[in-house]
Amino acid sequence: MRALILSTTTGYQLRSFGDAAARAGIELMFATDRCHRLDDPWRDAAVAVRFHEEESSLRAIVDAARTRPVDGVIAVGDRPVVLAALAAQALGIRGNPPQAAAASVNKNLARAAFVRAGLPVPWHFEVGERQPLAGDPRVVFPCVVKPLGLSGSRGVIRANTPAELERAVARVRALLARKDVRAIRSGLEDTILIEGFIAGREYAIEGVLTNGTFRPFAIFDKPDPLDGPFFEETIYVTPSHLGAGEQQVVLDHIARAAASIGLLNGPVHAECRVNDRGVFMLEVAARPIGGLCSRVLRFSDPATDADVSLEDVLLRHAVGDDVSRCTRETRAAGVMMIPIPARGTLKRVDGVDKAASVAAVEGVRITAKTGQLLEPLPEAASYLGFIFARGSTPSVVVSALRDSHARLHFEIAAPIPVVAR
Repeated sequence: MRALILSTTTGYQLRSFGDAAARAGIELMFATDRCHRLDDPWRDAAVAVRFHEEESSLRAIVDAARTRPVDGVIAVGDRPVVLAALAAQALGIRGNPPQAAAASVNKNLARAAFVRAGLPVPWHFEVGERQPLAGDPRVVFPCVVKPLGLSGSRGVIRANTPAELERAVARVRALLARKDVRAIRSGLEDTILIEGFIAGREYAIEGVLTNGTFRPFAIFDKPDPLDGPFFEETIYVTPSHLGAGEQQVVLDHIARAAASIGLLNGPVHAECRVNDRGVFMLEVAARPIGGLCSRVLRFSDPATDADVSLEDVLLRHAVGDDVSRCTRETRAAGVMMIPIPARGTLKRVDGVDKAASVAAVEGVRITAKTGQLLEPLPEAASYLGFIFARGSTPSVVVSALRDSHARLHFEIAAPIPVVAR
């Protein structure tokens, strides 16, 4: 069996998928956004693609599959989602309809589908590159400004007044004008979404779709309040504090949201807010949880009586195996995405051993490199690293993550100001 993995060249999960493939006896074929003029620089025989050049990239994948037939496909991250759907369609294997994949990575299209399905969503509308907002009657405060084509809370800002809204829009437009953002070429770089702020607790849901049937793996609580002005996610912990009935309501909304977009097969990562008015859908992405965060999920495989990773389960599912008997472990588990406190150059990190010695903590992984220029949200595109913990209860896990984080010290040198002459 062979699975096609579409990802950026810097995707954290590629090694995890490689390890899972070795355990399952599944061969991997990668399609990554690398320079096609270099002769296999990473020595992984990957197909060189450009996610924004769908026709030529699809031809390259189909050509490669003639000599290396593919049985399943997985997109890692938002950027490859549409190309993955097109590849599945062209190769005649299980996947998502391309139109549904496109809606899953476009906040406005997704919300329109949710509304048609009768699901609660915040009020919202698009704003073009130079469209003024002063006095727009559609705006009700507080509101939230979001880039249409970015993810991970990047560029998301709350505004409570007209002046704050004006500053937030200007800041997001400046972010969208940056070279690194323009290089993504999602086709959505010039569009901003304005939507109502939804009070309440926020949750992330991980699962998988098989021929349109949604099977949840976990509901993650986000114990830190996400009320703005920026929306930096820090801790995910499962199982959720929600009661069984409340969890079922959330999962029913996720299933309906995925169906409203038209998603059929593969991983699902969804986000929602819950308050006394209901479950408000924020997104349903046709890809797994991002980066190293997948390590927080561990499953029991009755066929081998061994623990397996999320990547193990998703790979087997992609090639058509029945994974319905793989169940998440019973212990509570959590991850902290270590926030960046200030803009500047990372000089050193102290306290990693002390942070890792906290009871229930399973690992501390610093992914930022010494000498790297860091910036916090809303401009940030990464974290300092990750802390993982497992324990008897979610509260034990959250306490361990906070204790571990408190033992870390990051020396960040302020950037040298540039004086124009």
